[in-house]
Amino acid sequence: MLKIRKAVIPIAGMGTRFLPITKSNAKEMLPIIDKPIIHLIVEDAIKSGIEEILFVTSSSKKTVEDYFDLNYELEARLEKSGKMEQLSMVKEITNMGNFHFIRQGEPLGTAHAISLAKTFVGDEPFAVLYGDNLIKSSIPALKQLIDTYEKYDCNVVGVQEVPKEEIFKYGIMDYYNSDSLKIKKMVEKPAVGTVKSTSASLGMYILKPEIFDEIEKVEAKNGEYCLTDAMETLINKQDFYACILDGTWYDTGNQVGFLKANIAYAFDNPVYKKEILELVKELDK
Repeated sequence: MLKIRKAVIPIAGMGTRFLPITKSNAKEMLPIIDKPIIHLIVEDAIKSGIEEILFVTSSSKKTVEDYFDLNYELEARLEKSGKMEQLSMVKEITNMGNFHFIRQGEPLGTAHAISLAKTFVGDEPFAVLYGDNLIKSSIPALKQLIDTYEKYDCNVVGVQEVPKEEIFKYGIMDYYNSDSLKIKKMVEKPAVGTVKSTSASLGMYILKPEIFDEIEKVEAKNGEYCLTDAMETLINKQDFYACILDGTWYDTGNQVGFLKANIAYAFDNPVYKKEILELVKELDK
C-alpha cells in the first residue's frame, strides 16, 4: 500500500458569494482571526503527513501564490528592524511544505481542475481538499481520512451527518447497509425522503490514481465537469469508504459559516472569548 504523500487543492473558483472583497483578493485568503483559511487547510494537511501540495489556481489567485512564496524584501525589513518573532512567523509559512501551482485556464469544473494534477500525482493515491471547508478537530481531519485509507486500502470520502431536511444541499452517501461505511453510491443533492442516509460529503477525499481514467469519460453539465461524476463511476470498480470526521465542520464558502469559524477559533484564546461574550451580551440588549 502506497503512502499518501500528495494533496491537490483546487482553488480556481471566483468566490462570487464574497464579492466585492473577492474582486481583488482570493476568498481562500480571507482571515480566520490572523491566518487565511487556506493556511489552516494546509496546516492540517502537513500535520497529516502530506509532503507536497499542488494548488490548482486561476489568474485571480495570485495572492495565494504570494502568501506561500518567499518575500525577500519583507524578510530583510523585518530583520533590519529587529522584529525576529515576526520574521520567524513569515519564514515558517514558506517552509511549511513543498508547494506547486498550476492554473486552470477556464472555469470547467472540479473534474477538469483535478485532471490538471495527473502529472503531479503520477501513480500514487492522493488527497483532494477543497479550499473552503474547515474541520476544527483534535486529530487533523485529513489524518482521519488517511487512517481509513490505510485500514481498507480504499478511496475515502470525508463525511458528517446533517439534518434530514437539509440533505438536498449536499452529496449524500448511500451505504451497502446501515452497519457499514462502505459506500454503494453517491447521490448528489437528493430530494428529502429519497435516501436513508444523512452522511454528507465535506469536499475532502483520498482518491486512487485510476480516478483520472474516469475523469476522461465525464460529460459536461452546464459547461462544467464534476469530480463526483468520475467518483460515481470509479465506485463500481474500486471500494469507497466513508470517514465520519470527528470535529466541527465550518463551510467558510458562505458568510455565516465564515463568521462561525472566526468565532470558534477566537474562543481558543481566553481573552478573545471573554471580550466576544461581553460584546454579544451588549448587542443582545
